[in-house]
Amino acid sequence: MGKGLHLFEHNWNPITGCTKYSAGCKNCYALDRVIPQLTTEKYKNGALVTCHNDLLDVPRRMKKPKSIIVNNMGDLFHDDVPLSFLKELFKTMNECPRHTFYPLTKRTPRMLELSPHLNWSSNIVMGVTVEDAEYKFRIDDLRKVPVKRRFIMFEPLIGSIGKIDLVGFELVLVGGESGIGFRKMDIDWAREIRDQVVAAGVKFNFMQYAAVDPCKLGRELDGKIWNELPNDDHQLELF
Repeated sequence: MGKGLHLFEHNWNPITGCTKYSAGCKNCYALDRVIPQLTTEKYKNGALVTCHNDLLDVPRRMKKPKSIIVNNMGDLFHDDVPLSFLKELFKTMNECPRHTFYPLTKRTPRMLELSPHLNWSSNIVMGVTVEDAEYKFRIDDLRKVPVKRRFIMFEPLIGSIGKIDLVGFELVLVGGESGIGFRKMDIDWAREIRDQVVAAGVKFNFMQYAAVDPCKLGRELDGKIWNELPNDDHQLELF
């Protein structure tokens, strides 16, 4: 998962650890830069996929409605995450309608396999990561899931995407790769996505350029900060 997901109010990580899965994972922000520096008990297993039962109730203790990104330190549809744990995780989301939850995955085959066993309540906005045109099938996979709300994360954007079918999606986010060894993002790839998203009437958010430190480059795309987010009952904030 990407650094850009810090645009949400809260990160909830009841699952820690992951393994690299596709081209977008090459310079993983979580695995390569964040997790190796964490020394807390929660991350004692490092990159080994670990489920934390004691963290399942965290959203229940949040009384104020929040936008919550789910598992930005891994992928909840990783093969090593048991269905039984996923059911408990989804139960928490189902029973906290005051919050809006944003799970994100690259592993759409397993998402499709397990989808019938999960309760996709209306406060879940499911997303997929698509790094270049080779992985556009994930968008169609997500459309097969009976979730009411969907989004796409094009980060890290490492290639042209081409034509996108945006039917059934409410939000698109675009961002380049960050850190030492980052892969370049042609700004025309971002424009190609933005133009389709705007034409479709879908919310568009440009998060960052590709750079060692994208913060130094700002977030303007063609002279505008694209900071559109869904209109939920509570305010989504950048921080």
